[in-house]
Amino acid sequence: MDRVLAAAVPAHVGERVRLAGWLHHQRQLSRRTFLLLRDRSGIAQVVLEGDAIGQAAILAPESVLEIEGRVVASSQAPAGAEIVEPEISVLVSSEPQPPVELHRPVLKESLPYLLDHAAISLRHPARRAISEVAAASVTGFRGTLDGLGFREIATPKLVGSASESGATVFRLDYFGRPAFLAQSPQLYKQLMVGVLERVYEVGPVFRAEPSDTVRHLAEYVSLDIEMGFIDSYQDIMATTRDILAGMVLAVQEQAAAACRLLALELPEVPAEIPVVDFVAAQQMIEDATGEPIVGEPDLAPAHERWLGNWAQKEHGSTFLFVAGFPMRKRPFYTHPDPARPAFSNSFDLLFRGAEIITGGQRLNRYDDYLAALAAIGQDPSMFAGFLEAYRHGMPPHGGFGMGLERWLWLLTGASNVREVTLFPRDLDRLTP
Repeated sequence: MDRVLAAAVPAHVGERVRLAGWLHHQRQLSRRTFLLLRDRSGIAQVVLEGDAIGQAAILAPESVLEIEGRVVASSQAPAGAEIVEPEISVLVSSEPQPPVELHRPVLKESLPYLLDHAAISLRHPARRAISEVAAASVTGFRGTLDGLGFREIATPKLVGSASESGATVFRLDYFGRPAFLAQSPQLYKQLMVGVLERVYEVGPVFRAEPSDTVRHLAEYVSLDIEMGFIDSYQDIMATTRDILAGMVLAVQEQAAAACRLLALELPEVPAEIPVVDFVAAQQMIEDATGEPIVGEPDLAPAHERWLGNWAQKEHGSTFLFVAGFPMRKRPFYTHPDPARPAFSNSFDLLFRGAEIITGGQRLNRYDDYLAALAAIGQDPSMFAGFLEAYRHGMPPHGGFGMGLERWLWLLTGASNVREVTLFPRDLDRLTP
């Protein structure tokens, strides 16, 4: 008999089926016992009566069971059907008391405790649902880009230079010489524009920034794109909009049950995401709050929240592009605005009042790179492999990077990005 998943039980009313999963919970009444069996699709209810009740009494939560029984309709059961006349086989017994009470609708334990026991706490339906949303988001990212002619690549995470983007890096020994964990695939994906024109990558990146906040991690999954033969950085912004729409649609279609369980309010991605110039954004904030921020090189989190509220009020959008950041805040490969050389052809995308994407147009001429590196005191020989591509013709190009965990943090409304990260790495956590 083939295994049937819990979610498919209602389709087999009147039939005898075989289920397999974990004992999620059991509820004992005077004359019957209800077992809740959890598998990857959801939870099925099993009804025990007579001698079978005694067998269930010795089963510990999270024991792995195989159950054969007859499906009957029941308005009281999950999805309207349950299993009766069961035959139970214990495949693996669990210890009597798991560290987390997974049957509770909301976990009562603290976040540090849940992370310490992630191997078990991630089994909770709500925490598992976040993984479903994450998987659907990545599927939407990939699917949209595949449809736009992009090709997926995989770039090295061990690199020889610590100067890709100016962020603090993790140093390690590489057969007796220094190496570093990659802060991003930035330089490699730019090189691949000269090979495939349009590329993307889904992979880990590492930032040794000593930021102990609800939005920072030392390791996260980065969703990156790079595309050639662009007319301007607005092309990147337009593509960003299409990718976000594809991600939201994939979550809606492929993680519908998870969205219901988490009570997610999926955002509407407008046909055109509103755009505000960086200087204009600062002036609006200064005028509204009296805080003197015009001339600062970046936006603080409080400023992002203000702009998020403004975008929602003025444009009915949870998304907002802030374009034209100062060059002094952008990496050396960023293309300046020809009309305003102190400002860049780059942008941040805010979602629900926080930055989730940084992108823009890159330099694409060899001499411009030499000048940019000289301006920051960098030896061009450190970037010889990168610069070789620009000595032999590179088209106008640009792209962006997006943190998957930050997207999930804002999408789910979690209070801390660690709540939506499988096994977080931060200032204090290196296990499990």
